[in-house]
Amino acid sequence: QPVEATDDAFWDQFWADTATSVQDVFALVPAAEIRAVREESPSNLATLCYKAVEKLVQGAESGCHTEKERQIVLNCCRLLTRILPYIFEDPDWRGFFWSTVPGAGRGGGDEDDENARPLAESLLLAVADLLFCPDFTVQSHRRSTVDTAEDIHSIDSCEYIWEAGVGFAHSPQPNYIHDLNRTELLKLLLTCFSEAMYLPPSSDSSNANPWVQFFCSTENRHALPLFTSLLNVVCAYDPVGYGIPYNHLLFSDYREPLVEEAAQVLIVTLDYDSSTSSSPTVDGTTTGTAMDDVDPPGPDNLFVNYLSRIHREEDFQFILKGVARLLSNPLVQTYLPNSAKKIQFHQELLVLFWKLCDFNKKFLFFVLKSSDVLDILVPILYFLNDARADQSRVGLMHIGVFILLLLSGERNFGVRLNKPYSVRVPMDIPVFTGTHADLLIIVFHKIITSGHQRLQPLFDCLLTIVVNVSPYLKSLSMVAANKLLHLLEAFSTTWFLFSAVQNHHLVFFLLEVFNNIIQYQFDGNSNLVYAVIRKRNVFHQLANLPTDSQAIQKGLQRKKKTPEPISRTNSQDGVSMEGSRPAAPAEPGTLKTSLVATPGIDKLTEKSQVSEDGTMRSLEPESSQPPPEGNFPSAVSDGEAWTHPRRDRRRLSSASSSGQWTPTPDWVMSWKSKLPLQTIMRLLQVLVPQVEKICIDKGLTDESEILKFLQHGTLVGLLPVPHPILIRKYQANSGTAMWFRTYMWGVIYLRNVDPPIWYDTDVKLFEIQRV
Repeated sequence: QPVEATDDAFWDQFWADTATSVQDVFALVPAAEIRAVREESPSNLATLCYKAVEKLVQGAESGCHTEKERQIVLNCCRLLTRILPYIFEDPDWRGFFWSTVPGAGRGGGDEDDENARPLAESLLLAVADLLFCPDFTVQSHRRSTVDTAEDIHSIDSCEYIWEAGVGFAHSPQPNYIHDLNRTELLKLLLTCFSEAMYLPPSSDSSNANPWVQFFCSTENRHALPLFTSLLNVVCAYDPVGYGIPYNHLLFSDYREPLVEEAAQVLIVTLDYDSSTSSSPTVDGTTTGTAMDDVDPPGPDNLFVNYLSRIHREEDFQFILKGVARLLSNPLVQTYLPNSAKKIQFHQELLVLFWKLCDFNKKFLFFVLKSSDVLDILVPILYFLNDARADQSRVGLMHIGVFILLLLSGERNFGVRLNKPYSVRVPMDIPVFTGTHADLLIIVFHKIITSGHQRLQPLFDCLLTIVVNVSPYLKSLSMVAANKLLHLLEAFSTTWFLFSAVQNHHLVFFLLEVFNNIIQYQFDGNSNLVYAVIRKRNVFHQLANLPTDSQAIQKGLQRKKKTPEPISRTNSQDGVSMEGSRPAAPAEPGTLKTSLVATPGIDKLTEKSQVSEDGTMRSLEPESSQPPPEGNFPSAVSDGEAWTHPRRDRRRLSSASSSGQWTPTPDWVMSWKSKLPLQTIMRLLQVLVPQVEKICIDKGLTDESEILKFLQHGTLVGLLPVPHPILIRKYQANSGTAMWFRTYMWGVIYLRNVDPPIWYDTDVKLFEIQRV
C-alpha cells in the first residue's frame, strides 16, 4: 500500500537502526523486493528515495554532531547505494532524480528557493558537504567543546584537504573512522555516476553524464579540495606498510578501500572526450599564464580543468612517483612470501595515468624528461606479458599498449629506452643482456607469437610503437634483433600476406623499423645488421613475391596446412627468466565485460615528420595524392566500429565488411611496388660479399669475428639518401573516448563485488560474459 510521506514512524525505521554495515543493507534489501516496489507501488519508492536524500541534506546542514545523526547519514547512504542501480535500469525511472519533488523544500513553503533543485543536485551537494564534515570525514580544527562546533557553511574546505601532495603541504593525522566514512560516501557517489552503465555505447560523445557534469561544475563549492583530496590520497598511498614486512597483516589496512574508491571516482569524473573540445594545453606549448586570459577557458568539467592546469615540478614529481610506486607494487618480489601487500587497482591507475598524459601535456613532457618514465614502462610491460594469454584481461592489454603508443609519439621516449635494463623482474621471457628497448621488443614478440587471438587488432599498434622509437635505438641486443626478424619471417609468408586485406601493413611497419635503424643508427647496431644478413632470403622473397593468380591461390592453400598464425618453434626462445611463471589463460568461469572495437591505426594516430632540428610537423594527408606507405585503410570501417568485438572481427578472416574478399594480382601489385626495400637491398649488396669473403679467407664459423667486422664497417655514401623520419602520434578521437568509457566501467563493475553494487542489474554499456 502507498504510505504517506508524513508517516515518519514508518520511514524512520529504514535508517534508525544502529548496527548495520553496507553488506547488511544489501542482504536485507533483496533485488526482487526493490523491483517489486518499483513496479507495484512506485509512490513508495519515490518517497523512500526523497526521504533518504532529505536525511542526507539535513545531516549536511547540521554538520552531523551526534553519533545518531552520523548513523542516519551512513544508513541513508547505504540504502541509496543499494537502490540507485534499480532506478537507472528502468528507462521510465531514469529521469526521476532530475525532477523536483513537490513540497520537499526545507520550509515546506512554496517561496523556498530550495524547491527548485532536482533531487540529484540536492543529493550530490549534500554528499560533497558531508565529505568535508569535521569529526565525521575530516579532523576538526577546533579544540574546544561542542558549543563552538564548526558551522559547515562557514568552513573553507581547502583547509581540510585529506592528504598532503598537490597544492597542500599538511598531512593530517590518519583516522580510520574518517576513512571508512569517506569510503561509504564515495561509494554512493560512484553509484550516482554509474547511470552511464545503463546506456548502450554510442559514438556520440555529446551525451555527457549529467551526474558527473553537475558534480564537477562550479555549483559544487568543494570541487577543488575534493579533486585535490582524491588525487593526493591515491598518489600518497604506500601499500607496503612503511617498510615493515607483514605490517599490513597487523592492522587491517583501512586506507586501501578508500584509495581504491578514490581512484575509481577520480577516473569517472575525468571521463571526458578531449577530441571534441579545444583545450588550450593540447600542444603543450602554453606558458604558465595561458590559463588566465586565453579563450576558451578549458573544459567546464572542473576536475578535467584542474588536472590540465597542474604545472609545478614538485607536483608532477609527487604524482609520477606515486603512480610508479603503486604500479610497481605487484612486481615487488620479496624474500618473505606475502610480506608486502599486493594492490589490485592497477587498471584504475593506468586509466588515471592515461588521463594525466592526455589532458596535461606538461605532465607528459615531465614524465619523458628523465628516465623516471622507465618506472612506468617496466610495470606496463610486466602486465602486458603476464596478461597476454588471458582473454578476460584483453582490456588491460589495450590500455597498456595505448599508453605506450602515446609515449612513443615523443622523441624522448625512444631516447630513454637506451638505458640498460638491470632490474630483474621475473618475467616469462628469454634471458637477455641489453636495454629497455630490448625488453620492449622481446615482450612485444611474446605477445604477438603467444598471446590470445583477441589481441590481433593490437598488432598494428605494437609495431607502430616499435617504428616510432626505432630511429633512436643505439644498440639492439642479438636476442631482440632475432625477434624482429622472426616477426618479419612470420608476417611475410605468402599465406599470411594473402589471407587478409590489411596483413601486409605489418610487413611495411617492420621494414620501416629496419630502415630507420640502418639509416640513423647503423653504428652500434651490428647485431641487427648481422641478423638481416643471416636472414637475407626473407628480403629476397619479399622482393620477388609472386603476383599471378595461380601463385596467390597456392599461397592460400598453404594456410590450411599450418593453422597456427605464427610458428612458435624455430624462434630459438632459450631459457625463460628465473622465478617467472608462464602466462596463464583465464580460469574457466572468470567474469569479463565486453569492449567496443578500437579505431584502426590510421584513426588512432596522425603522422608527423621529424625535421633536422628534431621538431615535428604534422603531415596533413593531401587528398589529390595516393596515400603514402603506411597510411592504410583502417581495419574497421566506420559502420562496423561499434559492434562488439565478440562478433570476432578477426585479423585472419579473409572476409571484409563488404562481404567475401579475395586477393587479386592487381591488389598484390598495388602494395608490392611500394615495399621500401631499397635501403636493405643496398646494404646486402655491399656487405654480403664482404662477410662471405671473410668467412672463406679465415675459415670462420664464429659470429664474434663477423660482428667485430660489422662494428667497424661503414656504409657512409653507399646507402640511398636517408628518408625523413615519420612518427605516428596518438590523436584523441571519439572512438578511443568511447572505448575508455566502456573499459573503465567494466573494470569498476567487476571490482565492486563486496557489496556487489551492480551485479545482476540490466547494464547496457557492455555485456557480462563468462570465460
